[in-house]
Order: sequence, then structure tokens, then C-alpha cells
Amino acid sequence: MSDAHGSTTEPAYMRTEAVDDHPVGSTKLFAWVWVWLLLLTALEVFLAYERVEVHLMITILLGLSLIKSALIISYFMHLRFERLGLFLILVPATVFCICMMLIMFYPDSMRLIQLRP
Repeated sequence: MSDAHGSTTEPAYMRTEAVDDHPVGSTKLFAWVWVWLLLLTALEVFLAYERVEVHLMITILLGLSLIKSALIISYFMHLRFERLGLFLILVPATVFCICMMLIMFYPDSMRLIQLRP
């Protein structure tokens, strides 16, 4: 059904034409993202075996995990062009992870302080 100007009056969810808002990406792009994810994972495994101070290692691993999650969300979930969606996924997830780390590790660290001679 259309009016005098040629526009349809049916709701958007009933229209069947394909809408291409942004390019999806090529196989080469996804391969490069996969290689970067593999390299970041290898770096995380390498850091796990190195003798690094715990606070520094946790900070580095958390940063690398944040970068990996941003790559996965941006390219494989196709949210690269949706800045608000990317922000609304990454920020609460990061805050949640930090809160869980504090909830799990902080009470134990206080117990260890009391055990020292």
C-alpha cells in the first residue's frame, strides 16, 4: 500500500527489502582480527608463565582481555558501527569484572595481612 508520494504506509517490520547500512567486512579482515586475537592470547599465556608482580600481571591481563573483547564485539558481533552499543556492552562488563575481582580477592587479602608475623 502506498500513498500519492510513493511511500509505503506499512510498518518497518513488515517491509521485506534488504537494508545495507554498513559494509560487513571481508574474509581477509576477519582473518586479520583472528590473528590479532591469537597473538593477544599467546601474550597472555606467556605472561602467565613469567615471574611478574601480581598487581602488574593482573592489570596487563585485564587490559589485554578488554582489547580482545572489543575486537570480538566490534568485528564478529558487527557492532563496530554502533558506538553506543559498543560502549553499553564494554563499560558495564568492565565494571562488573572489576567489582567481582574486588569481591573475591579483597577479603582474602585482608586475611593475609593479619597472618603476617
